[in-house]
Formats: sequence, structure tokens, C-alpha cells
Amino acid sequence: MSARALNRIRTLGRAALSIRPAARARPEEPRRILVLHELLLGDTLMLAPLLARLRARYRDATIYVTARPAILPLFSGRPYGAIPIPFDERAPGALAGLEIARDCDLAIVPGENRYTVTARAVGARWIVALARGRPGWKNWGADELVEFPGQAANLGDIFASLAAPGAAGAPRYRPGDWPAPAHEPFPSPQAPYALLHVGASTPLKYWPSERWAALARHLSARYTPVWSCGPKEADLIPQGAHPAYPGNLDLAQVWHLVANARVLVTLDTGVAHIAKLTGTRTACLFGPSSARLTGRGEFWKDAPFTEVTVADFPCRDQPVLFGREIAWVRTCRRTLAQCERPRCMEALQVEDVVRALGADA
Repeated sequence: MSARALNRIRTLGRAALSIRPAARARPEEPRRILVLHELLLGDTLMLAPLLARLRARYRDATIYVTARPAILPLFSGRPYGAIPIPFDERAPGALAGLEIARDCDLAIVPGENRYTVTARAVGARWIVALARGRPGWKNWGADELVEFPGQAANLGDIFASLAAPGAAGAPRYRPGDWPAPAHEPFPSPQAPYALLHVGASTPLKYWPSERWAALARHLSARYTPVWSCGPKEADLIPQGAHPAYPGNLDLAQVWHLVANARVLVTLDTGVAHIAKLTGTRTACLFGPSSARLTGRGEFWKDAPFTEVTVADFPCRDQPVLFGREIAWVRTCRRTLAQCERPRCMEALQVEDVVRALGADA
């Protein structure tokens, strides 16, 4: 039996043993709060508005936040005073790792609602999650389900809505609110440099290589073009392009590579969300993903971050978010088997990126 299956069995057993009389209301002044999730990098960083609002509303509370072990180093500066907890449902002893937050007054579950059951298993007294988790059993552990907004909104702002009913919005983000993580030294590019991040989670987010090359030629008049990508994506970097970081940096090092860039051009991937936290001048290319959903939103409205996209691209038409159908959501989650090439990315021109960078190009 896999560690993940064993963890789920243990979680269900402990959750069943934790059945308690129904609480009457969300605690007004929780002393201990747990944000429980196993989101990927970009969505994890988009929890910043939620952490900011929790800290603003509950100034003296101890706030715990889970993160995948690979992402945990980005929390070394304890943003908003949150204490990070490594959490990987596939790892042996995953449930035991949550003991530090046992019997918390308030647990918030953004994204996948099966973790409401996990929150119940560690004795959370009041559990809040987004509504409409599917299948319905995933909502079993929740005391309170918060509906999605009725019109298009940013994911970070949606996460923040879980903090407290009727609470004022978190103040807008300022660079430094999320402290830079500690990192091991690495060879830094010669400044000033323009960072070009060519990797993404799916080939349908890739931008044509000849346009990357043309953009690098344009930017080289002012900056040293520097290339980066994730592991196993080195072939996306133009041959002979130097300097380059072909997936050979850890996340904390990537943070500092982004922070020290004069400008960043990136696809919609985790690096783009790091840039919102570092305050780096950024042009982010959105093709299958929604600029409205994962761009700046209200929290990062002052960030020097420009979304490059074609609004209402015809086949960006799937209303799915975390397994829920939300009428206003417009994304594309197709595969190469369903879409032979990224027409939405091919629609973005070098001139669009240069225009987005403005005077910094």
C-alpha cells in the first residue's frame, strides 16, 4: 500500500474519532490558525493576500501554513509571521507532521476540499473552505463553505475571502512584505540583466523560440539577456545562449535571480508569481491561462507587472477551477492530444511584450 493511501486511511480514521458537537459560529478571535493545502508553487504564492488579511484581522494569532517541501524554503522569512509546515500527503507520517497545529481554533482550506477531512483529523475547531468541492464528500469536514464571487475575480483575492466574513481587504502588497528567503550563493549574471524564463507546466504555454530570440536581440541593446527554465527544459533555451540557468537553481536561488533582474519576461508559471512578490518589472505572457484569474488582482495592483494576453481568446473557454465549474472562469486545460499547437501563445507578438515593458524595454 502506498504512503498516500495509508495516510488517507489514517486521516479518515482520526477524523471519524474527532467527531464533536457542532460549533455554533466561527471563533471571533482565534488564537491558532492553520492554512492547510498542498497547492503547486504559483497557487501557494497566491496565498499571500489570505495571509495578509489573516494577520491584519488577527494580529496576535499564531498562523501556521503548510507547503510542499520543495516550496518551503520560500517561507524561511516567515511572511506575515506565518510558521511554515512541510506537508506532502504522499510522504510517510504526513499527518504526524501537522501535530504542531493540532486543535487549532480555525483551519482554512483553499483549493482541494478533501483537506477539510485532514483538518478535522487534527482537531480543528472551525474549518472553512471554498464551496462546491466535488464530489460532495470532500466538503464533509467543513463547518463553513464560502461561495465563489459571482463575477470574474483574481485567485489571490478569492483566497483572501476565506479569512473572515465581512473583513476589510488586506492592504495592497509592498515589496518586502514577503521577506526574501535565505539562499546558497550562486554565480550571478552581470547587471543590468533581463531575465527570460522560457519554461512552463505545459507545452501549450510555450512561446515560439524565434520570438524569444528576437526579443533577446531587442533587449540586448540595454541589458544582458539571461535565460532560465525548469529542470528537463534546457532544450527550450536557444542554442549557445549564455548566460543561462537551465533548471540548475533551487527555488530560493531563483527568487534572488528574479529579484535582481532589471526586467523579467516570463510565461504564466511560478516564476511570474515570485516576481509579484519581489517587485521586479515583469511582462507575463498568458495564453491558455486567465490573466484575470492569476494576474495582479487587487492585492498586487501596484506591482510593476503587465499581463500580455489576447482577451477572450475563442478556445480559452473551460469554466473549471479546482475541479469546480465556475461560470465566469475562462481557462484552457487541454493537452497536446486535444490541441496540436498553442495558437493562443502564437497570437502574442514581440511588439506586444516590448509595449508591455514600456520605458524599461
